[in-house]
Amino acid sequence: MIVNKDGNITLITQENVSTQTLVTNIEQAYEKYKNDHLIINLSSLEAIVLEDIIEFLRLSNRHRNAKKSFVLVSDKVDLDQMPDEIVVVPTLQEAYDIIEMEDIERDLGF
Repeated sequence: MIVNKDGNITLITQENVSTQTLVTNIEQAYEKYKNDHLIINLSSLEAIVLEDIIEFLRLSNRHRNAKKSFVLVSDKVDLDQMPDEIVVVPTLQEAYDIIEMEDIERDLGF
């Protein structure tokens, strides 16, 4: 996994491992990322199924409960099939936009 930090946002890009391995790697290194908003870029994967996205659900819930944003990026999923509990967007720009909007909501007390 490739990790880039930009202020309070950490961008993790998927390499050649399975989504299950990626989730395990993120969980093992979670102490490094727990104070940042997380964007997980899955755009390099050829195909993603709902089960791959669900692998991230526990990690997403944990991170969002700590009042931090957690966004998956993939343009190869059917967004209508994604669970409401996890944020999936097709582009990196939309991921940054979601984080900005969620920051505003948190500042307003939502």
